[in-house]
Amino acid sequence: MPNEVIGPLDTPVPVEVNALGMKCPWPVLRAARAMRTAEAIVIAADDPIAARELTALASERGWGLCVLAEKRFLISRSPDDCA
Repeated sequence: MPNEVIGPLDTPVPVEVNALGMKCPWPVLRAARAMRTAEAIVIAADDPIAARELTALASERGWGLCVLAEKRFLISRSPDDCA
């Protein structure tokens, strides 16, 4: 169900990725792999440098990144989703 569509705006449901307890580069590798088939992901990552590494990945690929909470991030193919 990675690209399941719900709601009146046909907004894709983000895929949940759990990278808690993983040290970089594993959270970034998990995010990149999930984004191969998803329009958006929510990743939980607690490595101290995960935020910086995920930001670099999103920037390099032209994706949007939002910080949802201290250890939760939304990555979307549309940079405007996080504006």
